[in-house]
Amino acid sequence: MVEDGGSPPGMNGEGSSSSPPVRSDRNLPRANTMPGGNKSEVSEIWSGPQNLERSSTEKRRQNNSRTDPTAQLFNDKISDKKKLKMLNRMATVKGDGTVEVEVPGDIESATLDFRPDYVVAGAIDEEPMEVTDLPYLPPLQIAILIVGTRGDVQPFIAIGKRLQDYGHRVRLATHANFKEFVLTAGLEFYPLGGDPKVLAEYMVKNKGFLPSSPSEITIQRKQMKEIIFSLLSACKEPDMDTGIPFKAEAIIANPPAYGHTHVAEALKVPIHIFFTMPWTPTSEFPHPLSRVKQSAGYRLSYQIVDSMIWLGIRDMINQFRKKKLKLRPVTYLSGAQGSSSDIPHGYIWSPHLVPKPKDWGPKIDVVGFCFLDLASNYQPPESLVKWIEAGEKPIYIGFGSLPVQEPEKMTRTIVEALEITGQRGIINKGWGGLGNLAEPKDFVYLLDNVPHDWLFLQCKAVVHHGGAGTTAAGLKAACPTTIVPFFGDQPFWGERVHARGLGPQPIPVDQFSLPKLVESIKFMMDPQVKQRAVELAKAMESEDGVNGAVRAFFKHFPRNSPPAPAPQSPSIFSSLGPVKKCFCA
Repeated sequence: MVEDGGSPPGMNGEGSSSSPPVRSDRNLPRANTMPGGNKSEVSEIWSGPQNLERSSTEKRRQNNSRTDPTAQLFNDKISDKKKLKMLNRMATVKGDGTVEVEVPGDIESATLDFRPDYVVAGAIDEEPMEVTDLPYLPPLQIAILIVGTRGDVQPFIAIGKRLQDYGHRVRLATHANFKEFVLTAGLEFYPLGGDPKVLAEYMVKNKGFLPSSPSEITIQRKQMKEIIFSLLSACKEPDMDTGIPFKAEAIIANPPAYGHTHVAEALKVPIHIFFTMPWTPTSEFPHPLSRVKQSAGYRLSYQIVDSMIWLGIRDMINQFRKKKLKLRPVTYLSGAQGSSSDIPHGYIWSPHLVPKPKDWGPKIDVVGFCFLDLASNYQPPESLVKWIEAGEKPIYIGFGSLPVQEPEKMTRTIVEALEITGQRGIINKGWGGLGNLAEPKDFVYLLDNVPHDWLFLQCKAVVHHGGAGTTAAGLKAACPTTIVPFFGDQPFWGERVHARGLGPQPIPVDQFSLPKLVESIKFMMDPQVKQRAVELAKAMESEDGVNGAVRAFFKHFPRNSPPAPAPQSPSIFSSLGPVKKCFCA
């Protein structure tokens, strides 16, 4: 996305408390085909060879099947019919695309405590590892596989640049739309399949990963297949511009790459998962793509969403394994989403905003927000600077590259709310087409893309869609925040911001209205809200998420070696002549 957009395919948002009635054609069997097919394909999706060899990643799923009822969902010895019945009892797909999970009364909450075996109460977090303590890693060729929007790509550019400072060759593989963004940052680029603009339009239109009509299925399937089948080449093919050979010796990926763990299995290289939203089961909060009424079902919600996504992409993954990777097909594999307990995970958010859950093990880190410094090289338009200096600090309102259904109506609502509350406002036009005013307003400035790390420092508050990167930038700038979630992890961040008293209740985009926006602006103008935002921003000053991510990668990389040297500047690649073209614009 322009700065940060939200979640890639296979995700949708935590719904609001009000939702349309559940229709019979929205029941769970239909959900299980998504994004893999339609109603007529249910049996095909669920069925298939029942005696396929399980890969090393999926064998661990069988450990707790006797005590954990959800383990049966992943047991290839349980019939498909029984699995469907179990899912129907525990989950319902709502009209807004979220998964509502309810624990049946005859299942005791104690049986849902299926923490990984490595979790030891009171011994979850190790001592923080300082930069000087990093174990040495010889120079590696690292492939970073990222699916999503610009906001999903941006933190990984920052991580890649830091890894490059330690002498590693870093290839960032993502959608072709972001080639210039990656190359300008000085990293090697390789294109993945899928168009993030098509994906974003699909997700907004369908409120998640469930198509609103059979005609939508083909769109989603085509995008996902293009992504999955491009992953192997991204890890082993020469640079497409220079022809310099490349072979990944380690993989970093985000979960929506889907085929990432399968490629790592085929190449026999380590993999480390990083993500901006929780994807590891915990009893502290539910899966962001679900709604859960009982806290006993929080951890269960991760298993439900995991199984539903896997069932929808199983055929494509197995085709990929057989045709491209020369691996056996699998019946169930947690690696479809990368949630296996022995794969290290790093979560890109501030522990001051969402602390690491107590039931997450030592291979899971909360590293902090990862910021890419774009402000230092940015020269704002003179007209913008003069407008900002001409009055009180403005409120920023924008939704990045998310498509807005009725941009003219939303623009009118925004302008009226600013006028009622007596505030000045900057409207980011974005991909949504906001900002078409019948006549100019001196209290409104219409803006194209500007680095958030510069812009938000000029603002008193922000209103946006709630992508992780945009949320992080607003909080770092000590801005009270109103989140208008469209889908994906955006409702999750809206709830987290509100829970900390940093902003009002999130306003789902389909409930966006003048009264709600006016009340939200008034909430953000409360001095106590501003004070809390300032306190969090100060706490975040001590964090370096990029360094935290690199430390986590070094810490969990399998080897035995002496300490690492401090990073050198410039990178060792800067003196390699033609090779420099792979890493620098």
